[in-house]
Amino acid sequence: TMVSIALLLSSVGAEALMRLMTLPLLVGGVCIITSIIGTYFVRLGGSQNIMGALYKGFWTTAVLSIPAIYVATSYTLTGQFLGDMNVVVGALPIDPTAVIAGGDIAALTGKEFTGMSLFLCMMIGLAVTGLLVWITEYYTGTNYRPVKSIAKASETGHGTNVIQGLAISLESTALPTLVIVVAVIASFQIAGIIGVAFAATSLLALAGMVVALDAYGPVTDNAGGIAEMAGLPDDVRHRTDALDAVGNTTKAVTKGYAIGSAALAALVLFGAYTTDLQEFFPDVPVDFRLSNPYIIVGLLLGALLPYLFGAFGMTAVGRAAGSVVEDVRAQFRDNPGIMEGTSRPNYARTVDIVTKAAIKEMIIPSLLPVLSPIAVYFIITAVAGQSEGFAALGAMLLGVIVSGLFVAISMTSGGGAWDNAKKYIEDGNHGGKGSEAHKAAVTGDTVGDPYKDTAGPAVNPMIKITNIVALLLLAALAGHVV
Repeated sequence: TMVSIALLLSSVGAEALMRLMTLPLLVGGVCIITSIIGTYFVRLGGSQNIMGALYKGFWTTAVLSIPAIYVATSYTLTGQFLGDMNVVVGALPIDPTAVIAGGDIAALTGKEFTGMSLFLCMMIGLAVTGLLVWITEYYTGTNYRPVKSIAKASETGHGTNVIQGLAISLESTALPTLVIVVAVIASFQIAGIIGVAFAATSLLALAGMVVALDAYGPVTDNAGGIAEMAGLPDDVRHRTDALDAVGNTTKAVTKGYAIGSAALAALVLFGAYTTDLQEFFPDVPVDFRLSNPYIIVGLLLGALLPYLFGAFGMTAVGRAAGSVVEDVRAQFRDNPGIMEGTSRPNYARTVDIVTKAAIKEMIIPSLLPVLSPIAVYFIITAVAGQSEGFAALGAMLLGVIVSGLFVAISMTSGGGAWDNAKKYIEDGNHGGKGSEAHKAAVTGDTVGDPYKDTAGPAVNPMIKITNIVALLLLAALAGHVV
């Protein structure tokens, strides 16, 4: 947001520019305070609803953030805690592509915005956060249709479990996408591209509470593992299973939240890219019209990256898991006392295999978002010239964001639904633990774990790295030209 403000609003004056650039920092600061206050409201009431207890803290944080953001906005832009928020604080260029074609940015007086406009956009961001949380819980919670449908499908075998899980993972992309689309349109109509940036700012401002929800999942998961390894009574494991089921939902919620924030920032990132082009290469005309075939090329290449990245991630999990299975079988074969309970397995060796595999297997996937923008630019430039190279690279940024949104949401929500379908059966439904339905659900969970814990969450940083590398590439090329 601060980079977009600096690039798009450089003509508003030094003092106004400083105020606008300070606002995202102040909003984040006050929301950290509201997040801390919200943690004191996490209490398990008489209903014993674990998710409800966590939501008390989350919704308290969101509600307290509304007046806090208003006061922060008013104080930053007007110098008063309750000042006049209807004063115009800036105006945007009409069209970033028009600037690239040779227009004078100082002469472009596009949509004006006020402090109230920015505040309303930030309220849209808070609303998006709440809706994404609710939608993700619907698709991953054990009380709702999607998870129950996967559990029901498990009665007829492993294949139907996987088919229904894939169907739910694909379906789970629809509602979050519609929410993000409405948020982008609404915030853009209110305050232009800066409005979209501030909507993303407020969405990310609740990160303190969301990260706490995310941390809850691994803690409860490991607690359940410790309880099982320690041979604690069944009632203890039953409690940890209930906590773990909620943890799967919170993990999916926070991952959906992270992807949503990246998608909401898509237009802002593209605006920053086009503005950088105008700033660094004012004499290079770039055609971003869809009739330009290199735009289509860039969109297709960008859309390819999340799928290829996800494939690398899933393959890495499969190879690492295969190494672990071979090691475990070797330990059982070489040390029969493990199965008899008279000797302990070599845990350290297995952990060492997993750790080395995790680092080794992520080398190629990590290089993909770093090298792809560079390769696309230089190859297209060599074939068709610098103008088309910039056009293809910009289109690639849009392609990776749009495609990555669907891949990440489908993987995180689908994986969480598979996992909780197994836990729903273990609670005594559809035959309970040990039944044929449970065996099928275990297969689905085996597929869902790398979906929700490996490939899905990794798509979000991949999207951001791709965009950052593209922006840094422009700066590097500009330095070379100079």
